[in-house]
Amino acid sequence: MASEFKKKKFWRAVVAEFFAMSLFIFISIGAALGINFPIPSANDTVPRVQDNVKVSLAFGISIATMAQSVGHISGCHLNPAVTLGLLLSCQISILRAVMYIIAQCLGAVVATAILSGITSGLADNSLGLNALANGINPGQGLGIEIIATLQLVLCVLATTDRRRTDVTGSAPLAIGLSVALGHLLAIDYTGCGINPARSFGSALITTNFTNHWIFWVGPLIGGASAALIYDFILAPRSSDVTDRMKVWTSGQVEEYDLDADDSRVEMKPK
Repeated sequence: MASEFKKKKFWRAVVAEFFAMSLFIFISIGAALGINFPIPSANDTVPRVQDNVKVSLAFGISIATMAQSVGHISGCHLNPAVTLGLLLSCQISILRAVMYIIAQCLGAVVATAILSGITSGLADNSLGLNALANGINPGQGLGIEIIATLQLVLCVLATTDRRRTDVTGSAPLAIGLSVALGHLLAIDYTGCGINPARSFGSALITTNFTNHWIFWVGPLIGGASAALIYDFILAPRSSDVTDRMKVWTSGQVEEYDLDADDSRVEMKPK
């Protein structure tokens, strides 16, 4: 871990996570808050309804844009659940995972604070706070968050799998569409967390932590489940404990070579 800690490339990646997370949160939650600032028209007396498609696309497209912008620097996780999934998949070190999650949370808090200042004129400004819809209990909300996050992290693992030669098109766009899909599912139930850092930013600035645990536990379970399902069931990797510990402690990138005999993958250090 010490060797990785001393590298400028490592710290550039951490800064990239903070910067990209700040932009992502500002753009996506800013798009959701835009309903409170309607353009004057003859129909001002008609109540406006939040456009879930618009919000979903804002989250998805902003993720795709950030992934294209800083993906080559940090991998553009922008989500503790994604970071946990990649950690369990032995693609990053424990140190990198911890620093990424801290950077993501700080980025979310900074962006939400800026939005709070810009939209200070709003009464009861929720700043995109995640909350359970009427009729949804904590267990049901937890289930929604788990499933929505599972499909996202599964998409990340599959589209970035270096063993694959059949992936065509844009990986960032595929991941962005997965984020949008999760929002189309979960917005009406939980406001769609699927990202603990994004939920933490809104909760901290509004000082409202009601049921906040759901938006950490659900996504983290979903992310961990996706990693275990992909690595041990759908596209198994075979490796010993020593190889995995080497990644977790030193951050060394492993090469995965397909074993044609049993369609399993051997983890071989460079």
